[in-house]
Amino acid sequence: TMRIVLNNNSKVTGLRSDLHAVINQGFVDMPGNLFQKKFRNPDELQNDTEIKCLNDLISLLAPSTDIRVLLNCMSTNLQAFVIEPSRNKEEFRKLAADFQLRWNFLLTAVSKAMTLNYADSFG
Repeated sequence: TMRIVLNNNSKVTGLRSDLHAVINQGFVDMPGNLFQKKFRNPDELQNDTEIKCLNDLISLLAPSTDIRVLLNCMSTNLQAFVIEPSRNKEEFRKLAADFQLRWNFLLTAVSKAMTLNYADSFG
């Protein structure tokens, strides 16, 4: 089904729009209000590594996007936010574990919000 969605320009446009709405309208409910916009400064929200990574991926979504482009985007962000800031192996492990936990929470919350609020473009 995802191949069908990504080969249909109007469905990709709808999916991108709905994903942005989920992020920008604060539908993402995270433990400790991690990503809730109503409790945070919008500029601060854009500085969250995970939100930035997701927005970068969303911006690349198009009917002709090769999966390698999306993987390269994620790799570039991991390099910038996890690998480069690490001064040693222990710091790398901590940053990587923290990113993975927050990324998984974000994707779970986005999936839930998309399913509940935008089933037409997501489900």
